[in-house]
Amino acid sequence: MAAGCTFDDVIDVTVFIVDPESKFETIWKVVPEYWGNAPHPTLTGVGVTWLYGFQFEIKVIAKLPETSDG
Repeated sequence: MAAGCTFDDVIDVTVFIVDPESKFETIWKVVPEYWGNAPHPTLTGVGVTWLYGFQFEIKVIAKLPETSDG
């Protein structure tokens, strides 16, 4: 919840996946756990050949929530 953001504030998700053919379906099963039914944020899966010590990496962009102070 950095900067006061929640999963509702996420607008873009990029997942870098080593061997995406075998892992894509498993990784994407968690989407409804965090965002429920559509509409979801933009979701992009990118197949890569190597990540340092990981099988996948997730990059998330969120918008700052609007405040009423100003």
